[in-house]
Amino acid sequence: MMKWLHQLRWKLFVSHLIIVLMAYVVLLAAANVLVSLGWTSFAPLTLGSAAAETGQIHTGTTNEAVELQEQFQSVVQQALLISGFAALAAAVLVSLFVSRRIVEPIQTLSNVSRRLAQGLYRERIYLQADDEIAQLAQSVNQLAEALDQTERRRLALLADVTHELRTPLATIGGYMEGLVDGVVSANPATFNLILRETRRLQRLIEDLELLSRVEAGQLPVVARAIDLRSVLEAQIAQFEPLFSSNHVTLSLDVPEQLPQVWADPDRVAQVLINILANAYRYTPAGGQVTVQVSTDDHEVRVAVIDSGIGIAAEHLPHLFERFYRVDKSRARNSGGSGIGLAIARHLIYAQGGEIWAESDGIGKGARFIFTLPLAPQMATIRLEPIASVDTVEAS
Repeated sequence: MMKWLHQLRWKLFVSHLIIVLMAYVVLLAAANVLVSLGWTSFAPLTLGSAAAETGQIHTGTTNEAVELQEQFQSVVQQALLISGFAALAAAVLVSLFVSRRIVEPIQTLSNVSRRLAQGLYRERIYLQADDEIAQLAQSVNQLAEALDQTERRRLALLADVTHELRTPLATIGGYMEGLVDGVVSANPATFNLILRETRRLQRLIEDLELLSRVEAGQLPVVARAIDLRSVLEAQIAQFEPLFSSNHVTLSLDVPEQLPQVWADPDRVAQVLINILANAYRYTPAGGQVTVQVSTDDHEVRVAVIDSGIGIAAEHLPHLFERFYRVDKSRARNSGGSGIGLAIARHLIYAQGGEIWAESDGIGKGARFIFTLPLAPQMATIRLEPIASVDTVEAS
């Protein structure tokens, strides 16, 4: 079979041609049969009506009827032949039109898909139509947009990771060179600074490892009915000395009758560590941070409310993205890695809850809120066993 017969445009043309030829053959055969039957039954009587009245049919009259029948049949065949060529021409035109409306868009879809597979995620398809092919093109464009955004996030992640790793490494390398050259004094302050940057680098690597495991679904969560009050009190006790040293008041507001929640206490502690660490960084001296708990029929809501610097509205939807910072200057004095809230989001989602941030604007504080389901509603869900994972330091 010739290669061109496998192309869709030629398949469409051949299909139209076969339909036309079949219709032509059937119509020609039917016309011949009907002309023969009809003429044999009625033509002699019609032409020889005078003879028919007397009951006599002359041979000459019969011959004339046969000749007239043949002439009529020839005219019918010529008309069918002309109509056949007209139908064939129509089939060619229709095939060309259909191939332009179907084959060319499909070829465009194929070419764009091939370029997307090569990593050219900014390719798009533009079709001026409103049919199924246009809908398919729109779906391919949506896929390309999603791939493009994913690629941009990947590149941004690489840039952010490179920056975060370079900063402590540059500090450590600079001080070590200073020690070797004798420019920097070998005193406890220098060693403490190098140690602090080393721990910061180690913390970033651990956070990245944890985030990759959480996003890949490789960090199982063991949820059970727990007393949330004890988890909150333990974290408040852990952070209170740190907040007090910065003259920030840390308090806990929990209702007396707090139902049990269905959650993993270690994962809840990790979430609280990350949120409280952010509140500590961005609440100035003399401020206040309150962990407030409320309940309804289905869940418990935990809100960490601070009187800090606040957050502009345009930043709120992006706070839980990896390495997203409101401060574009990337000042690292606070020591955060920029992925703590991303880890918190995945951990809360893994426990069947939600997490979000609210703020009334710059200088008006912020509220980080997450929910956990009540124990009875989650008791029938099957959960995988968890490996022992230490609580990660705040990011």
